[in-house]
Amino acid sequence: VEGEDAAINAASANLFHTQANAGITDFNAANAALLGTQGLFAAIVDRGNVFSAFAGALADFDTILENLDSQGAIEENMLFLDRATELDIDNMLASQNSYGIGGTSYGVFENSEEMALNLQFSGFRRGSYDFYKTSWKYLNDASTRGGSSNYTQNSDIEGVLIPAGTSTVYDQILGTNIRRPFLHVRYRASQTDDRRMKSWITGSVGGAYTSDLDAMEVNFLSERCLCVQGANNFVLMTS
Repeated sequence: VEGEDAAINAASANLFHTQANAGITDFNAANAALLGTQGLFAAIVDRGNVFSAFAGALADFDTILENLDSQGAIEENMLFLDRATELDIDNMLASQNSYGIGGTSYGVFENSEEMALNLQFSGFRRGSYDFYKTSWKYLNDASTRGGSSNYTQNSDIEGVLIPAGTSTVYDQILGTNIRRPFLHVRYRASQTDDRRMKSWITGSVGGAYTSDLDAMEVNFLSERCLCVQGANNFVLMTS
């Protein structure tokens, strides 16, 4: 359970952490200020696009398309949405569907009414862009961030648009251009040490004889960062 909690906390930090205004001073690094990690939401607010009062309407997507045209025009995009926004988009797409009375779609079973009735849409194309959507548990589940109404700038996050595919960047360590996904995690590792999620046991119980502590302590260490590459192609949707 502790290991699962550590993994969840590390993943959550990649999403909603914000950097400090005045960092902790590291005296071993020439008094450099340590500002902490910048999560996905903060990175989009800082370097990307924020769409306020998003309602899942067709006009909202047209506004997003006009902005994406000026930012890089990545053709395929993923939509990670809370439940209410996902249903709003389903309703919008159903109203555009010309099949059947009231725009009813009968799903994947050869569109047969007798087989199944499907009122959910997994994706759509508008202009020259493809959008694929999914319900994001992180925004729905109360055990994570579901139910909270104060994510960033006193606004409720309803979803996020993330471009699919990769882009080319220059790696200063390798000294060459590399291709990386727009959203990925980097972590410190070597041939002998991997700090993506490192764990070790200390104490004097359970086979660990590292101290005179009459207990077994499990330690976790993660040294990672979330890379929001080409943040100008990301869109944060808020209420």
